[in-house]
Amino acid sequence: MIEQPNLFETAAPAAQVERILLYALGEFQSRGKVLADRELALDRLRGAFKRASEKFGAEEFPDEQLAEGLAKLGANIKRVPNFVAKHPFRVTITTELSNRAYELFRKESEERK
Repeated sequence: MIEQPNLFETAAPAAQVERILLYALGEFQSRGKVLADRELALDRLRGAFKRASEKFGAEEFPDEQLAEGLAKLGANIKRVPNFVAKHPFRVTITTELSNRAYELFRKESEERK
């Protein structure tokens, strides 16, 4: 019998969350957008996270989980007041993380061919 996660558990294992986040960051770059060493509003990245979640058959992550996951990967996360932005985080991705994400995206794309 499959148990559903409770409020304090994530639906996807940590490795899957990491893969989804890296894929999303790589996909964002594949669209010709600059990611490395640039502060972006989380809202600018939400579309990539949504597409990655759909690709891997996972539910879309809430802002807090996205921020926490990105921080674990090495991104610099700043919280801004809720009245400043609907998704109250600013994200700066390091060059190393950016390269890692793009490489994962490239490998995933090649495997689909």
